[in-house]
Amino acid sequence: MIQTLRLALLLACLGAAPATSALAQQKLKYPKASPTDIYDAVEKPAEPLGGVEAYGRYLGDKLTYPTAALQAGVQGTAEVTFVVEKTGYTSGWQVTKSLSPECDAEALRLIKAGPRWKPAQHRGGVVRQRVTVPITFQIPAGAGATAQAAGAPAQPQATPATSAAAPNGGFETITPDEPARPVNGTDAFFEWVQQNLKYPAQARQRKVEGRVTMEFTVEKDGTLSNIKPVKRLGSGCDEEAIRLIKTAPKWEPAKYKGQPIRQRMVLPIVFQL
Repeated sequence: MIQTLRLALLLACLGAAPATSALAQQKLKYPKASPTDIYDAVEKPAEPLGGVEAYGRYLGDKLTYPTAALQAGVQGTAEVTFVVEKTGYTSGWQVTKSLSPECDAEALRLIKAGPRWKPAQHRGGVVRQRVTVPITFQIPAGAGATAQAAGAPAQPQATPATSAAAPNGGFETITPDEPARPVNGTDAFFEWVQQNLKYPAQARQRKVEGRVTMEFTVEKDGTLSNIKPVKRLGSGCDEEAIRLIKTAPKWEPAKYKGQPIRQRMVLPIVFQL
């Protein structure tokens, strides 16, 4: 009887072992995330398809400065918070740091119309993540001026370079250590502009004088892209200013920590009879 009892206890213990092991393994598993959960911090944050740099380019290229904000001199940063869904689409957009009604609306438009994202990953699965992106509105230097003094060409003005990833999964603005500049210096660049500028016949006939404020991006290889006027003069002057920048010599690209980066520039093209 004693031997039978011992054998029964031994079999009972052996039979219980797998169940205990299974229970322990079950405790080690992460709890399954609810489909409705939204994470602020994750192991692998969401990122735009194409990469952070391409997304920064999109923001810079597609931003349209609201006329009312420009006329009122409004500049600064609006922050938009949204959810990157498991599908990579965004939802739940809201302005969490307001700048002005016009700028807030433009910031929302940019984010809503933006590219899809690569969704976040956390604890071995794809999850929804809350992301905040700052949209900076900066008035180009001198954009509000009406004329340029004779013999005193304005200097090119740099604006912050492409956005980069921030630790919280958002973005931050990079200021280059070395701003972009013309290869042979600013004086040589404006001398080239003066030599190659063709005064439009219509502007000459109408005696139109002033300046066109141009904005463009100096790429990593020194070429100029995204060329557009931000303050127009009309009578053919805007088209001539665009032509000049498109045919201009290469620039020395901006640098950040020793590496070339893209940078947006603003400079005036002066028309004076």
